[in-house]
Amino acid sequence: MKVLIKGAGDLASGIACRLHQCGFAIVMTDLAVPTAVRRTVAFSRAVYEKTAEIEGSTAVLCHETDEVEAALKRGSIAVVIDPEAEIRTEWKPDVVVDAILAKRNLGTSIHDAPIVIAVGPGFTAGADCHCVIETKRGHYLGRCIYQGSAIPNSGVPGDIGGYTKERILRAPCDGIFEPEVKIGAVVEAGDICGTVDGVPMRSQIPGVVRGLLQSGVPVTQGMKSGDVDPRCEPEHCNTVSDKARAIGGGVLEAILHLDQERKTRMKERIRDKGVNCE
Repeated sequence: MKVLIKGAGDLASGIACRLHQCGFAIVMTDLAVPTAVRRTVAFSRAVYEKTAEIEGSTAVLCHETDEVEAALKRGSIAVVIDPEAEIRTEWKPDVVVDAILAKRNLGTSIHDAPIVIAVGPGFTAGADCHCVIETKRGHYLGRCIYQGSAIPNSGVPGDIGGYTKERILRAPCDGIFEPEVKIGAVVEAGDICGTVDGVPMRSQIPGVVRGLLQSGVPVTQGMKSGDVDPRCEPEHCNTVSDKARAIGGGVLEAILHLDQERKTRMKERIRDKGVNCE
């Protein structure tokens, strides 16, 4: 099956890894200047590094449809700079997964593909898509919702190690971001993790820098530009997170469930016409 994933950040990439390992053909779309902070585990990194590898799955940057097809034949994931996901009309995927995580629908339609799945709040299953995947940490994380919506966005990041909003590194002003440490660095509260036009961006808590924007990204004041993990496990910076893995499992379940339902409906229609479909 051909799967188009809108977005190539860390959660979208966790989905892509799970589906790729199961044999799906994956194309991912992203911005010309990606803003994923957990870029060591984001295939969006291929936009500016040409290739990206996560847990044995490799993604390559492609510019034309023939490059996409060649990448897929080699067993790679194709990443294209295509904010509007216009490749959908030519490539004709079996499944579209909106994993932009914008907390609102930026243009995904239930008619975009035979199976349309949306990740997180801002979508209604049965109207915008066929299934919504819950993204809020807790009991329902990764749940497949076939009627209704995910839990509304609270604006407060999930609790990790007793910290929520304190984990997030935000731009101190408008300007151009420059990292001052590497992802995986251990920092203390008050340490400078990056600068915006020379203004320091400091960590609020001790821990490991799990995510940080790449050099040269234009940012606005308050924009998420990194995060610090208080669990202080540097190896976690290079593997798919528990959250992304759970959401990826939900997407996989939804695809298989919806595909089976679609096949059952087709058989019933054939039987209604008096044709033996066995």
